[in-house]
Amino acid sequence: MFDYNYKAVKVNSIKGRLVTNQDIDPYLESVSPIFPVSIRGKSVEGRTIKSLSLGSGNTRILMWSQMHGNESTTTKAVLDLVNFLKEGSDLAAEILEACTIKVIPILNPDGALAYTRVNANLVDLNRDAQERTQPESVVLREVYDDFKPDYCFNLHDQRTIFNVGNTAKPATVSFLAPANDPERSISDNRGIAMKLIVAMNNALQKLIPGQVGRYDDGFNSNCVGDAFQMLNTPTLLFEAGHYPNDYDREQTRYYIFIALMEAIGVITKNKIEANTLTPYFEIPENNKLFYDVIIQNIDQVNSTYQTGDCAGILFVETLVGNKIEFAANLEIIGDLSQFYGHKTYNCLDIKDLETIRNTANLLNLLK
Repeated sequence: MFDYNYKAVKVNSIKGRLVTNQDIDPYLESVSPIFPVSIRGKSVEGRTIKSLSLGSGNTRILMWSQMHGNESTTTKAVLDLVNFLKEGSDLAAEILEACTIKVIPILNPDGALAYTRVNANLVDLNRDAQERTQPESVVLREVYDDFKPDYCFNLHDQRTIFNVGNTAKPATVSFLAPANDPERSISDNRGIAMKLIVAMNNALQKLIPGQVGRYDDGFNSNCVGDAFQMLNTPTLLFEAGHYPNDYDREQTRYYIFIALMEAIGVITKNKIEANTLTPYFEIPENNKLFYDVIIQNIDQVNSTYQTGDCAGILFVETLVGNKIEFAANLEIIGDLSQFYGHKTYNCLDIKDLETIRNTANLLNLLK
């Protein structure tokens, strides 16, 4: 795996979970003399939806991020990719000569500004692939039809609840080659997507062993990935997930960058067929066994609970001003022995008990 000199190419001006047009526009303007930036349409509330064009090669790769406005990790990683390609290394030159890459950094700018999954009409754009009732959906399909991509990269974030298989490993990155029919058959284009995922997984296992999952492949023609797969374009779903103590997802951002670089590198060097399908199915499926915090033996704090009861807490991401805050929300009380916590406290442990009593938001949830 190539080093990519990531620290030098990371776009440090764009960080955190809230990423909007206002955040990325100065960077897009700075690279526009090299990589043309176009306005492809407008959102429900009239915000611009922009694309960048990189390279001049015959192989066409289309990627879009923030279809869900509050899923910004992949946007940051994509801009890091743009920065790498701008820096003029031998590998960058090879990619730009072999490929033409079309990037929509923020497809849902209204949702990005409001930090919501849906657009301003409260529509999930990833369930609007067929009817295309929303202007953002129309823009994506028009770009697809005009560009005629050979590959599509559908870029998302997933929640902190996901683990890998039945392990205590968080699903820091997950992939899917979406189905192209209800039978979930392996068409030629879906097989290509699977082989690219195998290549990315091989690279990531060296960095985050056991922390790569495979997303559910239930077929839904209204999902954009399934819809483009139905049109015989190899389509890959990227899901940026949780890395320990990385709620701003700056570390996960790096792993998505690595995945993008590996996939594009394999395409550029015509090495897709060096991978086989079997390892794709060996990637464990995602499961939902994580809470952000588990507090064990909470009867030590409040005697109304049963002996051995545990509390499962999830953080609710809330936009406050121009900042995302993480508010603790009590999800469940009971036996959580089959679940994992990104942080776990045991009220039978004196230090943990002291931490809970000194953490007002946790203690208040248990009263």
